[in-house]
Amino acid sequence: MLSLLVKTRLMVLRTILSLFLRILGKFVRIDDQLILFVSFNGKSYSDNPRYLFEYMRESEEFADYRSVWAFKKQESILGARVVKLNSLTYYYLLTKAKYWVFNAKMPTYYQKKKGQLYLQTWHGTPLKRLGHDLFDNGNTYYRSRLSYEQMLKSYDQDSCQWDYLISPNTFSSQVFVSAFEIEKEKLLEVGYPRVDYLVNSPADKLVDLKTRYGLPTDKKIILYAPTWRDNSFDIKGYKFDLVVDFYKWKERLDDKTIILFKPHYLIANAYQVPEELRDFVFVMSASSDINDAYLLSDILITDYSSVFFDYAVLKRPIYFYMYDFEQYEQDLRGFYLNVPEDLPNDIIKTEEELLMKINDGNFDFERLKDFNQKFNLWNDGKACSKVVKRIFNEN
Repeated sequence: MLSLLVKTRLMVLRTILSLFLRILGKFVRIDDQLILFVSFNGKSYSDNPRYLFEYMRESEEFADYRSVWAFKKQESILGARVVKLNSLTYYYLLTKAKYWVFNAKMPTYYQKKKGQLYLQTWHGTPLKRLGHDLFDNGNTYYRSRLSYEQMLKSYDQDSCQWDYLISPNTFSSQVFVSAFEIEKEKLLEVGYPRVDYLVNSPADKLVDLKTRYGLPTDKKIILYAPTWRDNSFDIKGYKFDLVVDFYKWKERLDDKTIILFKPHYLIANAYQVPEELRDFVFVMSASSDINDAYLLSDILITDYSSVFFDYAVLKRPIYFYMYDFEQYEQDLRGFYLNVPEDLPNDIIKTEEELLMKINDGNFDFERLKDFNQKFNLWNDGKACSKVVKRIFNEN
């Protein structure tokens, strides 16, 4: 009963907001030099929107443009105005900005006006099925417990407003057309702006990064970056139940190794590092830019997250710890790729095997090279310039 009441209230609120934005839009003139950036629904200053913004900020060509960033929690961004997400000021700027640059599905009550341009950058090459490619297995979706039909509608109401969608590779282009049911002509097949940072980052940046994040400068760093599960959430958001024993990791790995734990941005619960592990496990906040975590680390451990697609550009070892592989494949999302054949490494289902393989250090770099040939050919370090040319110079 309570759940039904909450859903009804949300539906009424969204209807009111949609009507409000339509009316507001009729009285607010579009500013052709105003750009609105939002990353992960206001959770962080990160990902493709960040690197597009920073590229433009450093270019004289865009000196007359004004940028606005929207966040759930107040931040300060050099070269941009910052507003609170879902405030009246935000809604006003949403109707005023010529350009929207978002990287995730936005609320269904957002209404783009004629004359506005919506660039959807998205946030990764999909390993897990999305949108219309998901199977209707009776599950509900997200913490709002959408039905299958409601989930599809939430995608459709956003994607029908996209003018452009950035694609990082040919595989993603095929998936996006199918999952989002959009025209192929809307795709910008140029690679991801955020990967420019990895490709072009100078070697001497590493020491500065370790100092900034309070990490030892003389240790090998293993990045553990798992994703969330569709069926694990509460009223605050998605949860992550840590199915690793960091005590065992500390015992089995050599004393020159530390763990950098980077949870997915959707995960709400925070892992508290026990006192006796604080010299071994370091937690990077979910809102921090994961590009820094990539550069800091020597090895990546992940599961079903798409982080490995970007990480592969660095040509460093990647391990897949998928302790619940059968359930995830059959009951939750399912995969686009043939797992493990299409991955840059085999999957590992037990902690014992994971630690043994890391200690052995026999990683197949030829397999990684083949993977990059298929999935990272477009990531040449020039994606930002290509996107900007298409969006701002040709429109």
